[in-house]
Amino acid sequence: MSFINYSSREINCKIVYYGPGLCGKTTNLQFIYNKTNPEAKGKMISLATETERTLFFDFLPLSLGEIRGFKTRFHLYTVPGQVFYDASRKLILKGVDGVVFVADSQIERMEANIESLDNLRQNLEEQGYNLDKLPYVVQYNKRDLPNSAPLEELRKVVNPTNVIDFEATATTGVGVFETLKAVAKLVLTELRRGA
Repeated sequence: MSFINYSSREINCKIVYYGPGLCGKTTNLQFIYNKTNPEAKGKMISLATETERTLFFDFLPLSLGEIRGFKTRFHLYTVPGQVFYDASRKLILKGVDGVVFVADSQIERMEANIESLDNLRQNLEEQGYNLDKLPYVVQYNKRDLPNSAPLEELRKVVNPTNVIDFEATATTGVGVFETLKAVAKLVLTELRRGA
């Protein structure tokens, strides 16, 4: 649920990047952070676990306009990929406004994608959310690798509801901002509907 800060005239929205371990969630956020205007972003915070990091930062994309005189600030989060950190995942999903599911395109990671997507649905349901009713996009990352699955196969497995999806190579930035813009637009549309 977005949070309204009346003193700064900002609506704060939370977008969570979800997916299996090492699929590129962190790489997405690092790329976005590095390419965002320094005046428009907060500090990147990294919470390190033994094997992975959870990242967070917020930014104010002025190009997306205002809603009833309020600017929109987006808070971007990644979740730890390993199932071992499920409690952290649940906590990070609290108050979510939009979700980006980052799928690992490698053929041998297909099962991990399915498990992570099932885990996302389950964790959202436990908090009273329905993934099919949330602003939600899918990103197929690592499309540059020689062992990446055919796109149609990935779509069948990871995107059966046919939400907006993107091919990406987060290390070079291909598809990164397109994914973010799409989910941000969906979140803003949802906000305007409720405004």
